[in-house]
Amino acid sequence: MSITSATDTTSITSTTGSAYENPNGVLDKDDFLQLLLVELQYQDPTEPTDTEQILSQTSELATLESTENTNKALEELSASLMNSQQFSMISAIGKTADLGSNAISYDEGEVSSFEIYFPKDVAGGDVEILDSNGNIIDTIVLESGNSGVYKFDWDGVLNDGSSADSGLYYITASYTTPDNEKLSTRVGTYPIESVRFEDGVSLVKVGSSYIPADQIKEIY
Repeated sequence: MSITSATDTTSITSTTGSAYENPNGVLDKDDFLQLLLVELQYQDPTEPTDTEQILSQTSELATLESTENTNKALEELSASLMNSQQFSMISAIGKTADLGSNAISYDEGEVSSFEIYFPKDVAGGDVEILDSNGNIIDTIVLESGNSGVYKFDWDGVLNDGSSADSGLYYITASYTTPDNEKLSTRVGTYPIESVRFEDGVSLVKVGSSYIPADQIKEIY
């Protein structure tokens, strides 16, 4: 009897008629060892099992055990890396996340909402809507306010009174602080306020939304 031929068998019957049942339908290293012992126990004394065959089966058993140990080690390593990644994300709270783009999507006739983070208090300034060529096609006047994340709504009406077509537009802001410091910011950079874990996925709160951590291009 070859060990490899037993991998498709879920019920093994010995020469005495008793059956070995495997409730899982899959043979592991313990099952193979038991099969080897049964084979040796019931071998024909006049024609004992070939030594080479026994060594081959024992080698296969050792290989199976080694594979199981390797799989277990990989699972432990994966869990350790996940915990390490989660710890790294927690340590990022309070830092700034860059999503890598300041683009927003606009549908003609609709209103698009977006958020901008102002690192310092605002005394005045403008939010600028740019087309794909970098031209400012509309502005939103900023009122004075404290630092933080602010939400804006854009109706798609341009400076010349026409309406914007559906597509991607880019948002920047130029403003001054109460100390007359001139600063700029844009859509896509926000402070990391908190981190949440769901089904092994790290979700990071930027602005008013939680996004998967893999959408963040840079943290600083």
